[in-house]
Amino acid sequence: MNLEAQLAGLADLGLPLAAGRTVDELLYSWPRESYEDKPFDVLLYVLGCEVEAEPWGRRFCDRAWHFDTECVRGAGSYVAIVGQLCRTAGRQDALTDVRDHVDLGAEEAWIEYRAGGRERRWDIEVRDDWADLMTVGYVMDDLEGDGHRFYARRNGQAMTLYFLTEAEADRLNGLVGERLVTPFLG
Repeated sequence: MNLEAQLAGLADLGLPLAAGRTVDELLYSWPRESYEDKPFDVLLYVLGCEVEAEPWGRRFCDRAWHFDTECVRGAGSYVAIVGQLCRTAGRQDALTDVRDHVDLGAEEAWIEYRAGGRERRWDIEVRDDWADLMTVGYVMDDLEGDGHRFYARRNGQAMTLYFLTEAEADRLNGLVGERLVTPFLG
């Protein structure tokens, strides 16, 4: 299946390329054959990434994020994770007053934010530079709603997260021909 047909199929499922993104940008890092030899495999991964060319910070898909769970470096790490989850959910302002404390040496960490007028604080289990997926799951719970939730496609220490309805996730799995996307379960 050619790349353009794959993109059209994913767009119909709620995973379109972000505004301004192009096929040429997709082909910058991966040759066309990589996308077309095993349809959807590479594309579902790349949709969660940033364009690998200047200007930096441009995402391929607004409803996907490639989350490398070995990403905790210190203060601000969980604020960045929350920012990506809000972006992926299309709810940039849903969580406010986000702040964290991360001291890897002392094995102390927490995150605080406001969600729907409620103050939230989660103590974080520190395991070197690995994100605490239980805490990430709590944040996701505060973002999910209106029939949408986070689904994950795991890839070793990383995963690509998608914000979909159950029907969209089921259609995606049917399109790919196997169960690739499952609900995120921390």
